[in-house]
Amino acid sequence: MDASNPRSTAKIAGHPIHPMLIPFPIAFFVGTLAVDIAYSQTGDPFWTTAGRWLLIAGLIMAALAALAGLTDFLGDRRIRALSAAWHHMIGNVIVVLLEVFNLGQRLGQGDGFVVPMGMILSVVVTLLLLYNGWRGWEMVYRGRVGVTDS
Repeated sequence: MDASNPRSTAKIAGHPIHPMLIPFPIAFFVGTLAVDIAYSQTGDPFWTTAGRWLLIAGLIMAALAALAGLTDFLGDRRIRALSAAWHHMIGNVIVVLLEVFNLGQRLGQGDGFVVPMGMILSVVVTLLLLYNGWRGWEMVYRGRVGVTDS
């Protein structure tokens, strides 16, 4: 039995790529909530345009982070054995699906979708991101995924 820590498969110079990428979609998706709130208070269409761009950037970065995360997930059976890994992955798939829907509705329906539905989706996504991040860091702190062996 391997006594070492579960390893990230996708890495650069020994550093896992997934944790390097995940701050970007998180910032973009939470930023979408912030601009939704700004739009609800001001009615300025600048904020809905900013929200669409934040969603696009968030989805692109989420795809990159997902690719690195999936590589790690598939690369070490000990990671797949962690319930936190499954919760983290499934939760983030749900986030991406919600944001794809959110962006599609904003593009199709225009600014009228943002309040209240777009903002509700942004709140739900932000709450899911908190949970998914908690489960992701549980893999690091408890499962020692990607932690260098001492």
